[in-house]
Amino acid sequence: MKKSYVFQTIISILVAAAAGGAWMAVAMEDGEGHVPFDPIAIAIALTLLLPFVIYRQYRLYNQHVRKVLFLLDAIENNDNAIHFPEADKRADTRLVNQALNRIARMLYNVKYETAQREKYYELILNSVNTGIVVLNDNGAVYRHNDEALHLLGISVLTHVSQLQRTDPKLSTLFANCVAGDELQVPLHNERGTVNLSVRVSDINIRQEHLRILALNDINKELDKKEIDSWIRLTRVLTHEIMNAVTPITSLSDTLLEQTEGKAMQEDVRHGLQTISSTGKGLLAFVESYRKFTRIPEPKPSLFYVKGFIERMTELARHQYPDARIAFRTSITPDDLILHADENLIAQVVINLLKNAIQAIQSDKQRQEQGIISIQARCNEAESVLIEIANNGPAIPADVAEHIFIPFFTTKEGGSGIGLSISRQIMRLSGGSISLMQGKGETTFVLRFD
Repeated sequence: MKKSYVFQTIISILVAAAAGGAWMAVAMEDGEGHVPFDPIAIAIALTLLLPFVIYRQYRLYNQHVRKVLFLLDAIENNDNAIHFPEADKRADTRLVNQALNRIARMLYNVKYETAQREKYYELILNSVNTGIVVLNDNGAVYRHNDEALHLLGISVLTHVSQLQRTDPKLSTLFANCVAGDELQVPLHNERGTVNLSVRVSDINIRQEHLRILALNDINKELDKKEIDSWIRLTRVLTHEIMNAVTPITSLSDTLLEQTEGKAMQEDVRHGLQTISSTGKGLLAFVESYRKFTRIPEPKPSLFYVKGFIERMTELARHQYPDARIAFRTSITPDDLILHADENLIAQVVINLLKNAIQAIQSDKQRQEQGIISIQARCNEAESVLIEIANNGPAIPADVAEHIFIPFFTTKEGGSGIGLSISRQIMRLSGGSISLMQGKGETTFVLRFD
């Protein structure tokens, strides 16, 4: 393109010089047909014609510049329909248009491949269970995945200063951490207390220093391992107990049947009956624990939360008809929908309502009416939350630490597996259950992600 401009300019100047010289020659021809050569006349002709040549080249140059700018604007606005005509009569314009069309195609291909690569990386980031946050030394967040927002309990993260509203200490930690740090920090949000593991690495891209923070929920991993350990232990214990007790119960029943109607010492018969009834009771007791290891695989479906909660509260009223308890429900919005296994979640909610009713009834000094409030809503991270609160006595701190441990109970005759099963169901459903206490209420929070 540059050679074409130079060549065209030289030709134009030579043509102008020749025309000017011819014109001066004709004008100065003497009577005998001789044309005197006058350099001054030629210089004057060139001086007069050169501005026109320069102006013409300037206009052509501006036209091409406008085309380039138009092309850049179109690419920036994702307008891939732009195309310059390649059948122009002028050779130089035709060559320029062809070159611009080639450049446009190359830039569009590069932009498309870059966009596809970005989507590919984003899918990879969002498929891992580790939260990823990439930020520069000024605290600006360059990239994050969905798991990071979920762990932090926020919906938008463009700068670490936004964490001030959630946890000021975490904001300071993110701002000051350096490559190689391996930190553990508690985060207090609507999910309760989450213990985060933070690992920091760094990288330099385009002469800018970036830090990469990998976030993991320690509680989630520990809970999973703990539940798996309890399940294995329970399976072993129930298997061994049932193998040992079943023959004893069967043998005592057989002896009682064979001696029926025959003379036998009363204390022997009574002993056999005691062995049989105790064995059967123990088998029933062990069978209840086996439920902890036999939770079926969830079969999720869509259902309306409002109707579901109404059915659960009505069932709780029928189970405890004499309880002086008021149920208060708040579902926002009214058509809130949950995707989960309705039958399994019903077990969790019924168990929490039963515990709430029993907690209120255990307070013999209570003068005011018992209240159980159920709230369901969708938070900023688009997780569905169901909160079941009661105004019964608070759970002591030393007890609250163990309520989700299998077989732990403070109730007389309790099995200690209700909350353990609830936690297992929520884990299998991809959610969580947590305890929150304060302001005279005990609240269990079911979170569905």
